[in-house]
Amino acid sequence: MLSLTTAVEMIDHALAEARNRQFAPLAVAVLDAGGHLVAMKREDGAGILRFDIAYAKAWGSLGMGFGSRELAARAEKHPTFISMLSGVSQGRLAPSPGGVLILDAEAKVIGAIGISGDLGGNDEICALAGIEKVGLTART
Repeated sequence: MLSLTTAVEMIDHALAEARNRQFAPLAVAVLDAGGHLVAMKREDGAGILRFDIAYAKAWGSLGMGFGSRELAARAEKHPTFISMLSGVSQGRLAPSPGGVLILDAEAKVIGAIGISGDLGGNDEICALAGIEKVGLTART
């Protein structure tokens, strides 16, 4: 189970990583394994779409069973399939790095984190840092 306390700590660590690296302002969403929002923060200066993108990165990762970096790679090879997935999911799918699955000690998926605001690779760096700092494991 992914608690609110853990989700907030994960977000705070991800945002601290972004500030340490001087990345652009971010929005971070943490979802449980069922795709329900557990916690979210948007830094001052992050665009109004950033939450929706962060949510879609996390939700798409949960829905497909792999991180949004892999989803982006598949989108390049199979754009029609990804377009269909976007329609089926009512747009809750963002094929860009920054969505990462969160695993417990037994490697069971307990949720996902999605981050948007900087380049996708930078968003993913922060997601991984947030997960690591709370002692959980990630699947990209």
